[in-house]
Amino acid sequence: MKIYVGNLSHSSTEDSIRGLFEQFGEVLSIKIITDRETGKPRGFGFVEMASKEDAQKAIADLNDNEFEGRKLTVNEAREREPKRRY
Repeated sequence: MKIYVGNLSHSSTEDSIRGLFEQFGEVLSIKIITDRETGKPRGFGFVEMASKEDAQKAIADLNDNEFEGRKLTVNEAREREPKRRY
């Protein structure tokens, strides 16, 4: 299950996020979203967990909790809507 993680500190790393989520179960992948032009983190990312139950537990426990000085927004990731071209 893919999880959206928002309001990440700009100093957060894949390793620190993995450590946070591995408390709940197996983490398959982590992706911190960066700005295309500057390469700097945009403050959000995605965590994919092997088990839906573990992912839901992580969401319940981590949403609105502080991590590295920031209050996280953690919820199930939604599929991106295709961009409309006019």
